[in-house]
Amino acid sequence: MPAAQPQMRVVVAGAGGRMGRTLVHAIAASKGLTLVGAIEAAGSAVIGRDAGELAGLGANGVKVVSDAAPLLKGADGLIEFTIPAATLAFAELTAAAGLVHVIGTTGHSAEEEKVIAAAARRARIVKSGNMSLGVNLLAALVKRVAKTLDEAYDIEILEMHHAKKIDAPSGTALMLGGAAAAGRGIDLAQHSVRGRDGMTGARRPGDIGFASLRGGTMVGDHTVTFAGPAERLELTHRAEDRMIFARGALHAALWARDQKPGLYSMADVLGLTDI
Repeated sequence: MPAAQPQMRVVVAGAGGRMGRTLVHAIAASKGLTLVGAIEAAGSAVIGRDAGELAGLGANGVKVVSDAAPLLKGADGLIEFTIPAATLAFAELTAAAGLVHVIGTTGHSAEEEKVIAAAARRARIVKSGNMSLGVNLLAALVKRVAKTLDEAYDIEILEMHHAKKIDAPSGTALMLGGAAAAGRGIDLAQHSVRGRDGMTGARRPGDIGFASLRGGTMVGDHTVTFAGPAERLELTHRAEDRMIFARGALHAALWARDQKPGLYSMADVLGLTDI
């Protein structure tokens, strides 16, 4: 029998945030990964704290620090749900070391996406607007439905998240919009409508609309509506626990360890690219 692979050594960036703490929980419960580092922004109130205690697990001996470079020397990969500017800094480090880099951060500009793609020539990067299995299956369905139904069916995407989310539309909503655009064979950037106010005129055929709601503590709801003549098809995903994103991110990290350098999506990880 082939020898089992050693534990994958991972660093979590944004360790003091909601997703960072959830990731620490998920790693502690996993069989294939071990936490070797925790990172937060310089000046964060959690610098110096124990990552396990922050996650409610009890002390695990991993202190939260602000300097990623030393930690990555002893790691196989980095998982981060942070902010776009931080992603670029981390991508430079993971590319230099040829590591796995799982990016759950959303809200990157087109120029930032190019920087990430360039880093993927040396790093194994998995980037997705949403790491959950259910959402990625939803994206595959949206693409298929958009390909099947013609422009007589208008596409609208509604998302709602907790009050502290800083980007809109959500990365998941944009991922679903991208899937719909791919199904229609159009450029999302040329057909995206993000919010309506005032005398907007009639809806243009072929547009893909986005609406964003914010409030409370909800994890995330997404609905893609195909509104046609006398009928409406709605595809919905409701996230009830952030652990679904953490488990997906860990699955992506383990998968990426065996891949060549490149930029991958969760569709690649889950084998959904041909749907």
